Amino acid sequence: MDEIAVLIPCYNEEKTIEKVVSDFKRELPEAVIYVYNNNSTDNTAMLAAKAGAVVRNEYMQGKGNVIRRMFRDIDARCYIITDGDDTYPVESARKMIDFVLNKNADMVVGDRLSSTYFSENKRPFHNIGNSVVRKCINILFHNDIKDIMTGYRAFSYEFVKTFPILSKGFEIETEMSIHAVDKNMYVENVVIDYRDRPAGSVSKLNTYSDGMKVLKTILRLYRTYNPMGFFGIIAAILAIISAVFFIPVMREYVITGLVPDFPTLIVCGFTMIAAIQSFFAGMQLQTIVQKNRQDFEMNLQRVDNDKKRLMNL
Repeated sequence: MDEIAVLIPCYNEEKTIEKVVSDFKRELPEAVIYVYNNNSTDNTAMLAAKAGAVVRNEYMQGKGNVIRRMFRDIDARCYIITDGDDTYPVESARKMIDFVLNKNADMVVGDRLSSTYFSENKRPFHNIGNSVVRKCINILFHNDIKDIMTGYRAFSYEFVKTFPILSKGFEIETEMSIHAVDKNMYVENVVIDYRDRPAGSVSKLNTYSDGMKVLKTILRLYRTYNPMGFFGIIAAILAIISAVFFIPVMREYVITGLVPDFPTLIVCGFTMIAAIQSFFAGMQLQTIVQKNRQDFEMNLQRVDNDKKRLMNL
């Protein structure tokens, strides 16, 4: 088991990867630095190896796939994950590691949005998207993570070995944040200075398509982690629609004793039945979610025992 593992997923980062690896080797000489090359067509892998990183390959394209492979392959007491584009300050790593190793944090978030992100980042729609995603998740999941989509984080062994990665691409950061909140893990925020990519380094993010994937991920995870809330909202909307159309029919019946709009009455009845079904579906799924959380706590104890065993080897 490594004491500290620095994980750098890379796709065509030859402009910056050598500097990123060298900076981490200088700041964290005791750490093992892993660069996972994700089908790069440039000299990323060669330059990373030249700088002293352990270079491995992941052939399934997408950041989520790379991180899944990293988390499976590597055992460490503390993991630092960062991007290979030299936008995150290596000087903040020591403070993030301290939270994991000495204060039992499960995830430490490198918070860009509370410092220089909005002034340094030259893509205005990325700024808006980050703010929208942060607000949505903090409202839906009742938490206060300062930067949902940052690529600079530190993790405990327990988090890494119990995190079921489903996302294939850049939605992975959102999934990490929601998993930590839902499983009541200890999350800390460390404010970091963000700098934009250097000249010649190109972002792999597509503002619109990746933004839509992130929003779909939030919706999917809200349905998965809080089915009572998700299906309860659907039930409430259906019940309101049914009531709005039923009231005029009921008023007409009270006044005249007649029901002239039978089709409306029938549709209102079916809509209310759908609302009731949605409500009880949410209740049943919430019971399953609660059972999964209990199973997760038992699995967490097993992972903790595995960690102790590895540390004693």
